[in-house]
Amino acid sequence: MERVRDVRALPKAHLHLHFTGSMRPATLLDLADKYGVHLPEALKGGEPPKLRATDERGWFRFQRLYDIARSCLRSPEDIQRLVRETAEEDVRDGSGWLEIQVDPTSYAPRLGGLIPALEIILDAVRAASRETGLGIRVLVAANRMKHPLDARTLARLAVRYADQGVIGFGLSNDERRGFARDFDRAFAIARDGGLLAAPHGGELSGPASVRDCLDDLHATRVGHGVRAAEDPALLRRLADRGVTCEVCPASNVALGVYEKPEDVPLRTLYDAGVPMALGADDPLLFGSRLAAQYEIARTAHGFSDTELAELARQSVQGSRAPEDVRRKLLAGVDAWLGGTGSDARLGRE
Repeated sequence: MERVRDVRALPKAHLHLHFTGSMRPATLLDLADKYGVHLPEALKGGEPPKLRATDERGWFRFQRLYDIARSCLRSPEDIQRLVRETAEEDVRDGSGWLEIQVDPTSYAPRLGGLIPALEIILDAVRAASRETGLGIRVLVAANRMKHPLDARTLARLAVRYADQGVIGFGLSNDERRGFARDFDRAFAIARDGGLLAAPHGGELSGPASVRDCLDDLHATRVGHGVRAAEDPALLRRLADRGVTCEVCPASNVALGVYEKPEDVPLRTLYDAGVPMALGADDPLLFGSRLAAQYEIARTAHGFSDTELAELARQSVQGSRAPEDVRRKLLAGVDAWLGGTGSDARLGRE
């Protein structure tokens, strides 16, 4: 029988994590107390709230909880704390590279404007990276609930900071609203500026939303993408083009996309050759971080350690990590599989 290895020691990249959603629950309680923010019981109990976002009411409740948590981030020090603690959690879970997603317009009113907000976030990223040794970059995400012109403004801003820690451009929020093609110009600006295109698709909407990400936004990664499993031709297209799907099993279940972990089509995507990068999405609201996603693959889908190692490789290969970081992490994956001990966590050669 194959020896079961600790997935926390498996070197990996984390490519789907939202900014406020990465907060520790205890930190939210501290900040809410600091600023006198009244938290609903769903955010105070120490357990993840009961969520189901497959209908309009459920999504509104999810977004309301997220917005309340975000309102507790009001100073550069709060931002620094969040990023540092997020990095510490990722390192604990074996991450050697993190690409964190943020819409800076959401923080701009309390941080002095759009440009200061992004600069504060990037400063916090650099500081956390120095303190923890974790490579961290930022993916600026537009909100599809807002006007496409706002997305173009964000795309130009993201390109402006492409040499200061921004590596990609995304599109988040309820994919059932609007059309991907409405944001095609914003994504063209981002791509022309050398940024990765990584919109959300194929979570709350079906395979058509993944096709729209490919056809209209020329995505090289897709946030979630799990609903592609319903279309064999689309699976082949993703596999042939090497488009990485940022799959977040725990959040898929928490939001009601699938009833239970066993229903998330990890095995379908894997067997079809679609590259995947497992992600935690919003640990604050869904209750589990990066390593737990690998445990779901192991326990709910029967992934062997060899297959888990391949998932980790795919996460690294789908990242924008520099080549030396990639080599170190991939060597660490091999070491983890070979059972060479604690060096596997760091990916040391």
